[in-house]
Amino acid sequence: MSRPPNQADKKANKMADKIKVSGVILVDKPKGMTSQQVVSKVKYLFKSPIHDSKKAGHTGTLDPMATGLLPICMGEATKFSHYQLDADKSYQATILLGSQTDTGDADGQIVAQAPIPKFDDALLDKVAQQFSGAQKQIPPMYSALKKDGKKLYEYARAGIEIEREPRDIILKAINLEAIDDTQIQLTVTCTKGTYVRVLGEDIAKVMGTLGHLTALRRTQVGNFNIEEAIALSALEEMALDSRQSYLLAIDACIDIDAELTLTTEQCARVHMGQRLNVFEQLTEDIRGYISEVINQSSNPISATNNQNDKVQPLEYEIPVDIRLIDEQGNFLGLGAVSLNGRLQPKKLIQR
Repeated sequence: MSRPPNQADKKANKMADKIKVSGVILVDKPKGMTSQQVVSKVKYLFKSPIHDSKKAGHTGTLDPMATGLLPICMGEATKFSHYQLDADKSYQATILLGSQTDTGDADGQIVAQAPIPKFDDALLDKVAQQFSGAQKQIPPMYSALKKDGKKLYEYARAGIEIEREPRDIILKAINLEAIDDTQIQLTVTCTKGTYVRVLGEDIAKVMGTLGHLTALRRTQVGNFNIEEAIALSALEEMALDSRQSYLLAIDACIDIDAELTLTTEQCARVHMGQRLNVFEQLTEDIRGYISEVINQSSNPISATNNQNDKVQPLEYEIPVDIRLIDEQGNFLGLGAVSLNGRLQPKKLIQR
């Protein structure tokens, strides 16, 4: 005899009937809010009696003092957020010279001061060149990185200094311009994990003084630009239908052009987690894409034979991520395919 449905069952059935909000929205984060607070606000703004917006997350934290581009993935799009977490990012920042704070920005307390030397454009260009390219950077104590299960800022607030290992970063573009005798504008494009607060402090030290950030704005994340973002206040003033028009596609975060079309039968099989043999479906373009990705990797077995331009035997087994679509052109998710034709489903969306 079946049991009558309880409250949990009724709630689960009610949620199952709701439309899951899925896609990517680019928000211009306001000053003073944490990234997680912005995510919570966006989830609330997309919620309705028939819409489920509980699943959402951002693609890289911005400090409360910072403003600018914050891509937020919702629903099924969260499966692909790591592509933007790993993406290069661009910032504009203002460095105030002459004083250092405990946090590296204007939200902290001044802990030291130093005279400000005279500087000109030539000196700033020279300093910028010193920071261009590969660098080692020590993360700040006021950060969310963890040590023994606790975030570093928790140690910092308790007055405890923890030794931090330097991290490899790359500054792909950097420019310094004088605002006045005490302030510099920093524009930088960098790899993930770069702390612009620390960069501002280091630039000031190279100039023979101290410094901290008084403004920080993120202008680009991967292929997303701040010009495409909507202010949180503007989003709040809209009706729900208008808000939904700002949602980008579920796969907007994925920076992969190559795609493989699956038959109806193959779609059913990959959704059951089955591997496929798609050797006959690998076009020259797809093969070229797979080979290019393998050759760009650091795996020593991926090297091609320069003498006869043939692929090494083991290279045929190396899987490469690729978009999967059905015969109607609908995005299915990602699979890992190798030159031998073996396709393994990885992250598939539920429609």
